[in-house]
Amino acid sequence: MTIERAGIALEAVTFRFADMAMRFDLEVASGAWLAVTGPSGAGKSTLLNLIAGFETPLSGRVTIDGRDMTGVPPAKRPVTTLFQEHNLFAHLSVADNVGLGIDPRLKLDNAQRAQVGAALAQVGLRDVEKRLPAQLSGGERQRVALARSLVRARPVLLLDEPFAALGPAQRREMLALVGQLRAERGFTVLMVTHQVDDALHGPDLAAFVNDGRIIAVDAPAALFARRDLPELGDYIGR
Repeated sequence: MTIERAGIALEAVTFRFADMAMRFDLEVASGAWLAVTGPSGAGKSTLLNLIAGFETPLSGRVTIDGRDMTGVPPAKRPVTTLFQEHNLFAHLSVADNVGLGIDPRLKLDNAQRAQVGAALAQVGLRDVEKRLPAQLSGGERQRVALARSLVRARPVLLLDEPFAALGPAQRREMLALVGQLRAERGFTVLMVTHQVDDALHGPDLAAFVNDGRIIAVDAPAALFARRDLPELGDYIGR
């Protein structure tokens, strides 16, 4: 199933966190995959939170699919956010955790239950519907969270270091899965990561954020090869 695509734009969006004044200008084409990287505390997660609606800009505007999101609450935005903490409910089965993406009351009809099963099959978890999260590996739990994102069928997928706790092989596996789902569903993906290797395996573009600003956006390999950005050199240890 493909979904309606949506591009993202931040136009002179300002925000203040503690003593840091932030300003973001960014355009992400519909269906693109952008890795967002930079030092801790630079504003990467804040950037995603402004898009998702968890934070409110002091000025400027966020648009998704050309629509101004000012005043639109997070639940009404065409966005799904996947965090490092996958937010699965320990007392609910895998199927019910995914089903929450369709109806928080879990009043699902047969077609919706089939939709849950199809999403789990798509992330490689066809036979674990009745298990509890504690019975799964860390990578499997993130796949469940990703399946819940699929049933929400929203065109923008925000990934805030969701694979940081996984080892390199599992991270590469999850990145490949995100790439596959993006191709099949048409998601626009923004992914915060501290791992340069993650940015080089899947995303079309990478943005370097420093001190509350997007310093540069380029193809990942080209960005990390740049020698004119001393802040980037310091970050990657060059």
